Amino acid sequence: MSKMFHQLSVLAVFLLCTACAANFYQDATVTWGDQRAQIQEGGRLLTLSLDKISGSGFQSKNEFLFGRFDMQLKLVPGNSAGTVTTFYLSSQGAGHDEIDFEFLGNSSGQPYTVHTNVYSQGKGNKEQQFHLWFDPTTSFHTYSIIWNSQRIIFLVDNIPIRVYNNHEALGVAFPKNQAMRVYASLWNADDWATQGGRVKTDWSMAPFTASYRNFNTNACVWSAASSTSSCGGSKSTDSVNNDQTWQTQELDANGRNRLRWVQQKYMTYNYCADVARFSQGIPPECKRSRF
Repeated sequence: MSKMFHQLSVLAVFLLCTACAANFYQDATVTWGDQRAQIQEGGRLLTLSLDKISGSGFQSKNEFLFGRFDMQLKLVPGNSAGTVTTFYLSSQGAGHDEIDFEFLGNSSGQPYTVHTNVYSQGKGNKEQQFHLWFDPTTSFHTYSIIWNSQRIIFLVDNIPIRVYNNHEALGVAFPKNQAMRVYASLWNADDWATQGGRVKTDWSMAPFTASYRNFNTNACVWSAASSTSSCGGSKSTDSVNNDQTWQTQELDANGRNRLRWVQQKYMTYNYCADVARFSQGIPPECKRSRF
């Protein structure tokens, strides 16, 4: 009886934790940077470091086709100019899809720039940038990507900062047919990252370190071997379970108000407003998007 009780208890824990914060030992693989990437606290924390020789990074062991992805980050403190800390989804190959959070460091006392972008079939150029309304280096904050077949929502501490809608009806490609992994990295990009590359990395401040914890995925795991998703269906369908709110999530009135607040006060760049960039006219999705 005790053995059966133990088995049931283990099953109960498993069922409860299908959407729990991941253990980095179990759910992530350090992909580069040697010992600059360190899994700590029994798998609950992962730190990435950058020095003049190299940065570091990791990726999820699983691939996903739609889901909600949460990560808590504490960014590089002090003078982080030239550094880029990332949390993003990506497939592979020249025609890859990608959904980006990139955090561009700056000189001490200046705010981080949060760079967001969406790639589909290898084409991006859909950037929006924001300043954060808090110091992201003193404590952990949660950055989230909600990705379903109709839209992508970027959130900071559960506040929406960007919505990218599916405009396939206008001939605009949308990332919905390629499974993606979660990636994270810390690297040097002082040729462009800080004030367009005018401010360079101060290597006397190295090593630079960013911390990750509470990596949580509530998502459809993709099996390349069987070409099926844990939510059911295949790449050619949108068939998913209906018990997860992210699968149809959109902003309610409160969410739209918070999004408007962020974009009015903290947005520093919007590709849709960069008329000079598009000699043939702004992209078609810009004419349809309210945000």
